[in-house]
Amino acid sequence: MTTINNDNKSNTIKDVEQLGIWAGLVSLSYVFWICGGMEMIERFAYYGVRNNAALYATAPVSEGGLGITATQLGNIFFIWALVQTWVPVITGGLSDRFGYKETIFAATIFKIAGYVVMAMFVSYWGFMIGAILVAFGTAIFKPGIQGTIVKSTNRSNSSIAWGVFYQTVNIGGYFGTLIAIQMRQLSWDTMFYVNAAMIMLNLILLLVYKEPDKEERLARRAKIKAGELVEPSLWREAITEFKRPILVYYVILFSGFWFMLYSFFDVLPLHIRDWIDTSTIVTTLFGDDGTQNSFAHFMMGLTDDGMSINPAGLFNLNSFIIMLTCFFVAGLSARMKAANSMAIGTFLLSAGLILVGGLSAAWLLVLAIVVFSVGEMLASPKSSEYLGNIAPSDKKAMYLGFTQAPIGIGWTLEGKLGPSWYDKWASKETFSRQLLAENGIDQSTIDEIPNGEAFSYLVESSGESATQVTELLYQSHNIGQLWYVMAAVGLVSAFGLFVYGKWTYKVATA
Repeated sequence: MTTINNDNKSNTIKDVEQLGIWAGLVSLSYVFWICGGMEMIERFAYYGVRNNAALYATAPVSEGGLGITATQLGNIFFIWALVQTWVPVITGGLSDRFGYKETIFAATIFKIAGYVVMAMFVSYWGFMIGAILVAFGTAIFKPGIQGTIVKSTNRSNSSIAWGVFYQTVNIGGYFGTLIAIQMRQLSWDTMFYVNAAMIMLNLILLLVYKEPDKEERLARRAKIKAGELVEPSLWREAITEFKRPILVYYVILFSGFWFMLYSFFDVLPLHIRDWIDTSTIVTTLFGDDGTQNSFAHFMMGLTDDGMSINPAGLFNLNSFIIMLTCFFVAGLSARMKAANSMAIGTFLLSAGLILVGGLSAAWLLVLAIVVFSVGEMLASPKSSEYLGNIAPSDKKAMYLGFTQAPIGIGWTLEGKLGPSWYDKWASKETFSRQLLAENGIDQSTIDEIPNGEAFSYLVESSGESATQVTELLYQSHNIGQLWYVMAAVGLVSAFGLFVYGKWTYKVATA
């Protein structure tokens, strides 16, 4: 096999033949499944909070929310992204040096603290500090878990392994979001406390977790302590590895994928709440009276009256699709070159966002989520597999920490821009305040309306129904431009990834 060498470490970027779906599943080890369980629990808690965060933050204080604007929410998401994605780029190697189990334990403690702070301190700064704690915990959790995945798999089963791992992520995310929807109807703080309790289960799983190649790591640490090996500074070593052209180009190009993915996570729940009449889905499936079936209520995230779907519930269709189909898509992507799979996936994300911006029809949004989800399954797991495969054997967690670099660029930019763009170009709250001013309402009166309640005030003052006022606002503004701008970023990235794939394949086969 032709390889690319870096500092006398043999790193291959050439794709190898993968096992089939069933053979690949059978080949996965005990420690892989323990990691899958821990990831599922961690994602249960994380997405239970994350998928409801925008709704909680922008909900009126009278409804238990923070009552802040989408632009203010963007400041929180910006810091959240900054901490969660850039910390592991530099510190991912800590797991390689000091132990995967130890860093997973520390991460769990930080995340518990973050959810508790969110519950106890109902304010902008309380939520900000809680987000920073959760972000830091997630940052040091990922390299240890993903490094274990790399060490417990091989080149022949890595595609199916990452596909299944991504599936466990979305099983946790799907049910975590559904439970959070139920808990938030009791109170928002209940939602945060339940997720803090949930992630404590990882402390139990850590008791049966066994770090792969631990003896090798300990032997290396002993040699370093005895002076037989000189260990370079962690940050210097990370920067040296990170400067490799194959990594630099990957990070720049794949950032567009993450910009779109987090646009989907951060902004789509607000778009659904403001502009999508989800009752049409319910009436199509169950009739004009909706449903009171408790199973349907839970699995679809329905509102109490059974007539519509909560925004987080409809958004959660993304996790549901991935939960059921990811290892099948992983089997498909195993037949593709890694960069091509990432390019096709990124293109499909763009197509999904274009559909979101096209019309406000609920069933069209369902189609957009399906297209988006297939793209996500083709691209995201493949990126982790790709970096894990080119990493030197003693730097697996470090390289898996590097997966956070394109996320860092994409999500940090989106966290700052996405919500603020939404506030400017697509927010029902913003448009309602503008229309109130156009209708002659005194500006001081408008300013006194609490954040999140301007639309209700507009409906009451207009004498028309909420549906009529929503349609008026939608037709008088170009809501789609927000989604088209975000999709354009992805189209550029998809083309770049295709060219990148041709380059890396040429290098690998030279």
